[in-house]
Amino acid sequence: MSLNYIKNFYEGCLRPPTVIGQFHTLFFGSVRTFFLGVLGFAVYGNEALHFSCDPDKRELNLYCYNQFRPITPQVFWALQLVTVLVPGAVFHLYAACKYIDQEEILQRPVSTVFYIISVLLRIILEVLAFWLQSHLFGFLVDPVFMCDASALAKTFKTSKCMVPEHFEKTIFLSAMYTFTIITILLCIAEIFEILFRRLGYLNRPVT
Repeated sequence: MSLNYIKNFYEGCLRPPTVIGQFHTLFFGSVRTFFLGVLGFAVYGNEALHFSCDPDKRELNLYCYNQFRPITPQVFWALQLVTVLVPGAVFHLYAACKYIDQEEILQRPVSTVFYIISVLLRIILEVLAFWLQSHLFGFLVDPVFMCDASALAKTFKTSKCMVPEHFEKTIFLSAMYTFTIITILLCIAEIFEILFRRLGYLNRPVT
C-alpha cells in the first residue's frame, strides 16, 4: 500500500468533491460529534446510578433500568455515527484504489454514480436511525417509568421508577432528531448539487 494511496483516501474522507459534502463533513465531524461526546456524557453519563425504583433495591433498579434502556443512547448514537460513515469511506476507498483524484470524481460518469449511491445509502441509514430512535427512546422522556418487575420476584409486580433529569434528556433527544434531519437534508441537497454539476449549471462560465 503506497503512501499516495493512503493520502488519497484520507483527503477523500476529509474533503468530499462537493461544496455541500464538505459542509456536511464539517457539520458531521465537529458539531454533531462534539455534541454527542461532551453533552451526551454530561446528560446520560450517570443515568444508571441515579435511576431509582420503589422499593429502592439494587437488583430491582438494575432490572428496571435494563427494561427502560434496552440500549444506552450514547451507544446507539455512536453506532449511528459510525454506520453512516461507512458508505462514504467505502467509496473513497474505491476512489483511492482507482487513483481517482477528488477533482475528477464528478467528471467521470462511473465514479459519479458510485458517489451518488453512497450518498443515497447515507440517507437510508439516517432514516433508519431516526425510526429506530423513535421506537427505542420516543420523543419525550417521562419523569416516571412504570416497570413490569413480575419476572424478577413474586413480591414485585409493577414498580414505579424515577427517571433523573428527564427534561434535559427530552431536549437532548430533540437535538439529536434535529441533527439527523439536517444531515438528511444536506445529503439530498448534495445529490442536487451533483446533478446540477453534471448538467453544467454550476460549471457554466460567467460572462
